[in-house]
Amino acid sequence: MITEHALLPVLPGRAAEFIEAMDRAKAIIAASPGFISLRVARCIERPDAFLLLVEWESLEAHTEGFRGSDAYEEWRALLHHFYDPAPVVEHFETVVTA
Repeated sequence: MITEHALLPVLPGRAAEFIEAMDRAKAIIAASPGFISLRVARCIERPDAFLLLVEWESLEAHTEGFRGSDAYEEWRALLHHFYDPAPVVEHFETVVTA
């Protein structure tokens, strides 16, 4: 399992609109092969910043499957105009649990 991590810097004053768009967009990503789960959290200290965590069965499920799909273009159209600057997306593999 791979965890996709992205800090989403939403344009000031557009957080509520972003949350509504993410609520619509979650169905798009959830329908992708290899998708396991999605979680979006809002920063307490910086309310225009959000943390996106998506669990995938494999790195390729995200990078080749979802990102190479028409569904990704729908996702982008709903969400990417909210970000400035563009988010950095990284992938993590679990090494320790408790």
